[in-house]
Amino acid sequence: MVSVTMPQLGESVTEGTVARWLKREGESVARYEPLVEIITDKVNSEIPSPEAGVLRRILVPEGQTVKVGTEIAIIEPAAAVREPDTVAQSVPAREATPAREATPAREATPAIGDDRPRYAEEEARRRSSPLVRRLAKEHGIDLSLVPGTGAGGRVTKEDLLAYIESRPAAAAAMPVAARGEVAPPPPAPAGMLEGVAPLPPAVPLAPEVEEEVLPASPMRRAIAEHMVRSVATAPHAWTYIEVDVAGMVRWREQARAAFRAREGFDLTYVPFVAKAVVESLREHPILNSTWRDGQIVLKKRIHLGIAVALEDGLIVPVIHDADEKSIAGLARAVHDLATRARAGKLTPQDVQGGTFTLNNTGAVGSILSMPIIHQPQAAILTMEAITKRVVVTADDAIAIRPILNMCLSFDHRVCDGLQAGRFLQTVRQKLQAMAPGGSLY
Repeated sequence: MVSVTMPQLGESVTEGTVARWLKREGESVARYEPLVEIITDKVNSEIPSPEAGVLRRILVPEGQTVKVGTEIAIIEPAAAVREPDTVAQSVPAREATPAREATPAREATPAIGDDRPRYAEEEARRRSSPLVRRLAKEHGIDLSLVPGTGAGGRVTKEDLLAYIESRPAAAAAMPVAARGEVAPPPPAPAGMLEGVAPLPPAVPLAPEVEEEVLPASPMRRAIAEHMVRSVATAPHAWTYIEVDVAGMVRWREQARAAFRAREGFDLTYVPFVAKAVVESLREHPILNSTWRDGQIVLKKRIHLGIAVALEDGLIVPVIHDADEKSIAGLARAVHDLATRARAGKLTPQDVQGGTFTLNNTGAVGSILSMPIIHQPQAAILTMEAITKRVVVTADDAIAIRPILNMCLSFDHRVCDGLQAGRFLQTVRQKLQAMAPGGSLY
């Protein structure tokens, strides 16, 4: 038998959540065929099967979070899979019948009113994941009433959410007794409860509330845990600068059409800023480091993380050796990673090894934000929206300039304001030196 374990999908990742099994118990799987979808605070990734064969046992259900290295499934290699009759002859009699087939023996004794079918359903529902059971408890739902589409009739999160969405309409059409509820008492005489009118028959029994509980997705919970851990681990400090990016804006506008015709996608400001950042990290390597066991560990290679916003979370894929790429090369890398991130096609390699993170909060109109460090890195930099502002130039003239705000969050254990400020000054100088006519390639 081949054991499948929870992989480590990132340098600082210690656990993962099984989001969805792509194969069911008893189904065949080819080597490297997607087997399970895993979610961490860094990536949502399909994990391939390490061996061809049959998925014999799923040990960790959907929605459950376990530590890295935990056994989550067992695969019987293809070479060991035999025909049913051969297996029956070679397996000892006490092993010929799987343990789960012993369940009917308990069902043979009928409950009051011959409740055997319901008992079987309840047994299947008990195999639901902890996440599903918690959601059912929060919404007051009996899992035995929810149709399950998972292996062996198991109720998945999708089954439960679909049932919750359809419940109001179904509940309104059901008799009170069928819903297992107690009929409301007759209306109280007028004046008995001042200001409280009896509910008309058409009004649902559940009182209207002023809040709604939204179950957090595995990715949302992983992000929450990572952010809390980052703030609790690293003493954050922030500093920000304003950058006149008139030359960069003109350069981008001049090269935009030709770039789209050649590359097939739009040229944004991100690769320009990324280029200035990675070149500045060469000159200020203290920002490209991490704090480990009371020591500062400088990273010799620059792997730039690019924060990508998703509808239900945030993910940080990595451009490896970003300082070796041109502006056009960075543009291709950013476009590729962002496209695959939003399509859920990132691989574990795509999110590993980041040494510094750049976040484009300006994409949603932000002009100033204070980001949280992406552990175990030492710093993260935001680029805000470029806005036109009235400024005083070096020769005391009044002018309108496109201004870019940038905020740096840094680990105060690793460096102080002096080093952080010098790094930002270098970034500013490189951005303000950009002008039309430069080479993107």
